[in-house]
Amino acid sequence: MRNEQTLRGAFLLAIAGIVAVGAAYALRAQAPAPDTKPPAFEVASVKPHNPDDQQVMMVAQPGGRFVAKNIPLRLLIRTAYRLQDDQVLGGPKWLASDRFDIVAKAEEGAHDPPDERNQLVEMIQALLMDRFKLEVHHETKELPIYSLVLARTDGSLGSQLRRNDCERILAAPDATQPLRCGSISNGTGRLSFRGTPMGQILQFLSPAVNRVVVDRTGLTGRFDLDLEWTPDQLREFKASADRPPGTLPQINGVPFDPNGPSIFTALQEQLGLKLESTKGPVDVLVIDHAEQPTPD
Repeated sequence: MRNEQTLRGAFLLAIAGIVAVGAAYALRAQAPAPDTKPPAFEVASVKPHNPDDQQVMMVAQPGGRFVAKNIPLRLLIRTAYRLQDDQVLGGPKWLASDRFDIVAKAEEGAHDPPDERNQLVEMIQALLMDRFKLEVHHETKELPIYSLVLARTDGSLGSQLRRNDCERILAAPDATQPLRCGSISNGTGRLSFRGTPMGQILQFLSPAVNRVVVDRTGLTGRFDLDLEWTPDQLREFKASADRPPGTLPQINGVPFDPNGPSIFTALQEQLGLKLESTKGPVDVLVIDHAEQPTPD
């Protein structure tokens, strides 16, 4: 039981980074209008995490509420600036070791639903600058990246990647189908898109492989995509004695197969795409200064 709990904690931390960074990628922050103040949380509580509590969580909730539990500052920075791990450089050693609990809330009624998510990453950045005295600058470095390319010599796509002409259908005068362009759903080892351009799909794929991914498929237009794989943390799962024989382990009540395909295998088999390791110019964030926050 102890092994399973340890793995569960480590896995949830990894998933927290994936979900948060993936969401932040999709929710591009918009520059505030000249006559409006930059978005910021109205109230925020920041405290050191109790090491006896193994729960890990990071989630954005409706109404401009942001909750992080048992999260290191390094992961908060990755979330706020939409970066992978190797894109964050410098900073004190405690950046990755010390963990914090944060509960932050935007001003009531300050953000309409369409703008709330766009402003969230800016609000997290403002919180880090205020409470952790974070100072950063950007540079460009040559780093390992993945190129997403077609996997099959004939250029055919896998059964789980299909073209979607939702924009044309919706623009027709007699359009009655309730189609949605850009619909996204993700979870543990799962990505689903409806009517989504390849560039936006890559924004969610990058966190899953913890490396910048560039599109070299040559595919244009919008796509429906359903991708399922077993993350590396779960592929290393060890059977627990208290689980009935023949049953699958679960994360948050959702069963998973520890013997399922890796994301690299799933991309080729399900989508007809593959990731090739290469190098390229990557935007990196250099930490110039950070301080331990004063608990409140």
